[in-house]
Amino acid sequence: MNLIPQRVRDAFGRTLDPLAQMLIRVHVRPNVITTLGTLVVVASATAFALGAVRWGGFLLLFSGVFDMVDGRVARQGSMVTTFGAFYDSTLDRVGESVLFGGIATYFLRGGVAANRLTPAVLACFVALAASLLVSYTRARAEGLGLTAKVGIAQRAERVLLLGAPTMFFGAGNHGVLFFWIVVILALATSVTVVQRVIYVARAAGEPAARRVPPLRRDTLPGHAPALQSRKGP
Repeated sequence: MNLIPQRVRDAFGRTLDPLAQMLIRVHVRPNVITTLGTLVVVASATAFALGAVRWGGFLLLFSGVFDMVDGRVARQGSMVTTFGAFYDSTLDRVGESVLFGGIATYFLRGGVAANRLTPAVLACFVALAASLLVSYTRARAEGLGLTAKVGIAQRAERVLLLGAPTMFFGAGNHGVLFFWIVVILALATSVTVVQRVIYVARAAGEPAARRVPPLRRDTLPGHAPALQSRKGP
């Protein structure tokens, strides 16, 4: 189950096509867009850490535009490369790590009441670990010739769940709203990991003829095939 239907994702993506085409015409490389998007995520994490929660939410949502445009520029401009896919995936993980580090810093600097501090920081750790596992499970499945694009908290849902409420409402009274957003995000992302494991377990039991042949690789196991997809939730 996906909270954001694929047709909605596709429709929003099509609205970014004119921007992608403009960037292609002025010869902007996808890796430049990826780098800028990561810098915006770092700015979002910094804003969260300093207590500018609304700005943090806005910048996080804004980073999603870069997140979608770089892949469209790469595909529509025939600039898909092995390194580009690797670079994109790596910076996505860097961004998530910095983001939850910034949120944890906000909590540690007095963003929540003292009795909520420990569960708040723990929720950040769980959310980060689960977010990394969501990406890993898809990558490992694709390396085995399977797909795992399922789950209630894929990348787009995580960005929306964390960015939209904080942009409009801030952290809430004594950080209560922010605290519960992170708790819900940690739970939803953990559920997504379980959903993907169950999905792959079922798919692995199907006849081999119905599956995509496993891809040969020279990299460490668990990393998605470089040219199959530039973006991965």
